[in-house]
Amino acid sequence: MNRIVLILFLLLLSSQAFSQASASAKVTSRATVIDPIQIDKTVDLDFGNVISAYTPGSVILSPDGSRTAQGVQISSNFPGTVNPAEAVVIHGNNNYAITLPESFILYNSQNPDQQLSISNFVVLPDEGTISDIIKIGATLHLEANQASGFYTNSSGFNVTVSYN
Repeated sequence: MNRIVLILFLLLLSSQAFSQASASAKVTSRATVIDPIQIDKTVDLDFGNVISAYTPGSVILSPDGSRTAQGVQISSNFPGTVNPAEAVVIHGNNNYAITLPESFILYNSQNPDQQLSISNFVVLPDEGTISDIIKIGATLHLEANQASGFYTNSSGFNVTVSYN
């Protein structure tokens, strides 16, 4: 009889030791779907009229539309069309990053061997709640005795926006 009591006692102890071997909890799940980020160009980048020089030079076009010449001349009487690039970014009040090229080449429309390069892109955002207006300036580089003419590149450069 003692043996049966001992076996029953051990079985009771062993069932209590294993009774908490697992547990569970209810986990709820959810997701928020946001609109994709969008960018729409509204104004192209235009450095205006630049007067070539005997030395290399550059024109810095700020996002606010002001120009500064270094080694070349710009005319305030005959500036031509001067515009920083402009685009609208629709972001739904989410953080995003802007990616611009390191450089871009413009070609003379009459002589494609003649080129100008653009670099040092600068962005100035006018921040809104769900959308921003971004203005983009850059630096235009001219060689000494740069050939006159209309310089462009119809392929354009990419301005990429992506959520952080």
